[in-house]
Amino acid sequence: MILNIRGNLVILDSPKVMGIINATPDSFYHGSRSLNETEVLKKTELMASEGAFIIDIGGYSSRPGADDLTEEEELNRVLPHIANIRKRFPELYISIDTFRSKVAKEAILNGADVVNDISGGELDSIMFDTVAELQVPYVMMHMKGTPQDMNKQTNYKDLLADIFLFFQRKVTELRQKGLKDIIIDPGFGFAKTMKQNYQVLGHLEFFKTLSVPLLVGLSRKSMIYKALETTPEEALNGTTALNMVSLLRGADILRVHDVKEAMETVKLFNLTYNN
Repeated sequence: MILNIRGNLVILDSPKVMGIINATPDSFYHGSRSLNETEVLKKTELMASEGAFIIDIGGYSSRPGADDLTEEEELNRVLPHIANIRKRFPELYISIDTFRSKVAKEAILNGADVVNDISGGELDSIMFDTVAELQVPYVMMHMKGTPQDMNKQTNYKDLLADIFLFFQRKVTELRQKGLKDIIIDPGFGFAKTMKQNYQVLGHLEFFKTLSVPLLVGLSRKSMIYKALETTPEEALNGTTALNMVSLLRGADILRVHDVKEAMETVKLFNLTYNN
């Protein structure tokens, strides 16, 4: 599969790693929080040196029960960092993590290359029109409800079929609007119980039939640290284990807090299966 990012054709013949930077004070993993310019640039430099394919920056915490944030507050958090990263690291790809079309558009105009939307267009009626107009790669995640109430939205008629049909409908709609570069994310930890998260992980290959790149983001999430009876800070080993499971099940992009460890996982996967 191939993505067109900033006019460059990126061949996904080997799994890629997306590094997470949260310009938020309340993201669930303390180690991902970076609020000032120096912290963000330092973390970006480290992730780039470790092999990150793209940096994903967000200003709205999507952890369960997170506080709501105005559009302007979100813009004020992310735009300066995007501009600084683009200036300091001109060759690095940048993703904006937002479900708001205005934030997405302003971020792209200020140097971001990809839109990463946790709602798959459900929380902003003009998101699809916006990304189609911008002609940038679009990551759409599966989630029911909002970050504030998603933990109550875990009832499904058929979990895997419901998620598959969600993506099938959305991919069709986006292609009808003229967008070609579409990435799907099954949304681990979003409107899913722990059991449901592992059911999705165990059947990731089911979504490969949609013939679009598959992004997996389960880094240090509660499905790991609660299962292991530990904390987000102690969940790196579990994250690495499940990242390998994800690769074995067909993941094309790993969204992670810990780029070095994810790149090592990809290297060992490639030595075993892409040699």
